Amino acid sequence: MKLYSKPGACSTADHIALQWTGGAFEVEVMDKDTMKAPAYLAINPTGAVPTVVDGDFVLNQNSAIMGYIADKFPHAHLTGDGSAQQHAEAARWLAFVNSDLHPAFKPIFGPGAFHPDPAQADTVRQHARERVRALYATADQRLADREWLAGFRSYADPYLYITLRWADAVGVDMSGYEHLAAFKRRMEADAGVQAALKAEGLQ
Repeated sequence: MKLYSKPGACSTADHIALQWTGGAFEVEVMDKDTMKAPAYLAINPTGAVPTVVDGDFVLNQNSAIMGYIADKFPHAHLTGDGSAQQHAEAARWLAFVNSDLHPAFKPIFGPGAFHPDPAQADTVRQHARERVRALYATADQRLADREWLAGFRSYADPYLYITLRWADAVGVDMSGYEHLAAFKRRMEADAGVQAALKAEGLQ
């Protein structure tokens, strides 16, 4: 299995998940130029990451890739103990990060897509920061009495961690979110997280 990843993008979450499996994989680290090169566009015409290639099988979309990793390496228990309930719990929190939290950053990264007037860019970004902060309240409360979003280490946790790195980078006010801060410290102390960050030049 080969993962195409851009350092610090949501694809780095997939890289962490693969590290957690202990399985065999390789990673090609991309940048904005190689993502638009013909060789990569032949694999993923959107020119985006992540993409996984496993033999003749090509897959994109982060949540789908997380599910594929979990199914490919069931011994890693990235969706829990095999019960329907734990699988659903992991999927619920993956959906929260993928469908609610991640898209809330888009106006910060590209305000022009949300308001045509460049003079309004700072206003758009600030409103988005406030929305992101409000969404994090759910995760902080969830982590008040557990170390992992699903109650066990799952594929939702690397994705949440990567968004916390984004929050730091774009100035989201994270004051008062002590449980999220503790989660971020736990992740940064994790050997798999450290290996993925190092491989992508993020340490």
